[in-house]
Amino acid sequence: MRLPIFYAYIRFEKRFSEHTITAYESDLAQFQNFLQTTYEVSKDEEVLHTHIRAWIVELLDQKISTRSINRKLSTLKSYFQFLVKRAVLEQNPMQKVIAPKVGKRLPVVVPQDKLEFLFEKVEFGTDFKGVRDKTMLELLYQTGIRRSELMNLTYQDIDLEQLTIKVLGKGNKERLVPISHKLSRTIQAYMTVRSAHFPTELFNVLFLTEKGKKLYPKKVYSIVNHYLSLITTEEQRSPHVLRHSFATHLSNNGADLNAIKELLGHSSLAATQVYTHNSIERLKQVYQQAHPKAKE
Repeated sequence: MRLPIFYAYIRFEKRFSEHTITAYESDLAQFQNFLQTTYEVSKDEEVLHTHIRAWIVELLDQKISTRSINRKLSTLKSYFQFLVKRAVLEQNPMQKVIAPKVGKRLPVVVPQDKLEFLFEKVEFGTDFKGVRDKTMLELLYQTGIRRSELMNLTYQDIDLEQLTIKVLGKGNKERLVPISHKLSRTIQAYMTVRSAHFPTELFNVLFLTEKGKKLYPKKVYSIVNHYLSLITTEEQRSPHVLRHSFATHLSNNGADLNAIKELLGHSSLAATQVYTHNSIERLKQVYQQAHPKAKE
């Protein structure tokens, strides 16, 4: 399989994030292993739609969720489309593959009062680690930025006077996200603590590990997971849950859907509309609890 040139393509031409590239590498390595062990197929030209269908069956047998399977199939589709465009293949074998249906699943959201409790009542500490962790969590929740966007923030991206941060999102698209005066003061306090903790550190990236290195995905996840576990019993406690919470709380409080779309950096309004469903569910609960005829 022509994986190296495909990885170079998505890294340098498509400019996919490292997180996305890692997911693609994992999916394709898994599919490649399946082809070799099950069918002794190693060449792209030998891959048939029946091979892909058989892989789907194996994944379902392994209790892999349909959502995860569809993500893997999306990776295959991109890979074979690339080969067709490069005239390596005449036809994409994915054209005859039907993806399993995915049930609708609303994003996991932490209630607003619980997040207020986290930031107002939970003790983070005044040392570098504590101030950094609280600043990261507040930024994730108050701006809705992605984990990768947080990790790549630099000093130059923060404008404390204009109360904005410049975010480099998917597809290398830049957007400006507003911040509050309070969050501005929180960031400033972190910068002061960071300068004192690493007086000779010239690294331009905003957030660092305790050893002065750039943060990595697993570290960010671990920090968020730890603090969210203090306030919620939800199994999902990832940085993306804070992004979901940001968007849902905006929607619940009457924010325009197009504005939420711009703040999140979505390219399509369809991706943002899922947050209106959470608002509707909240309204249904209010109706069921408050209207005298609701339970008839």
